[in-house]
Amino acid sequence: MKLTVIIPIYNEASTLAVLLERVQAVEVDKEIIVVDDGSDQATKEELSQAISDDITLLTHPENRGKGTAIRTALAQASGDAVIIQDADLEYFPEDYASLLKVYVENDASAVYGVRDLSRRSRLMRWGNQSMTLATNLLYGYHLHDMETCYKLINRQLFQSLDLQSRRFEIEAEITAKLLRSGVKILEAPIRYEHR
Repeated sequence: MKLTVIIPIYNEASTLAVLLERVQAVEVDKEIIVVDDGSDQATKEELSQAISDDITLLTHPENRGKGTAIRTALAQASGDAVIIQDADLEYFPEDYASLLKVYVENDASAVYGVRDLSRRSRLMRWGNQSMTLATNLLYGYHLHDMETCYKLINRQLFQSLDLQSRRFEIEAEITAKLLRSGVKILEAPIRYEHR
């Protein structure tokens, strides 16, 4: 099974080289698609040094938002499943394997990584819990972390969602469209280090 890793980047010069190394080191069959979403010059310079032959680089001349960057990469994706990877080193690419295990063993269509936010600020916990609760109430589901970046989804299903969001609201749109379609979203614990 081949995994497409989508990495939207906006002004992440200080973290992107390390992140790309870690993604490349994960021992799964994968394609890596990076979208430079109108980043600053420092990020562009870092990207020019960090990009290798096994990474597809797509660019937006100006910042168009995380949602647009994801949609740009998704149109080029060819893997069996897709995962979104933020470039800020808050998430651990090494966790792909545990998400893929749940995906494969359960013949799943979608697996969300669940973060332990118990040691994060009250505001962050409250915001995430509120969004997740609203989603659960609206769709009669029981998710634990709707706002997680790690959404591993069957590529054909992902591409069929007709996503429209331009910015961070894409997280809610993805989940809403999956649940409205009757897709069962499985969950697996992941590590998370707030920066």
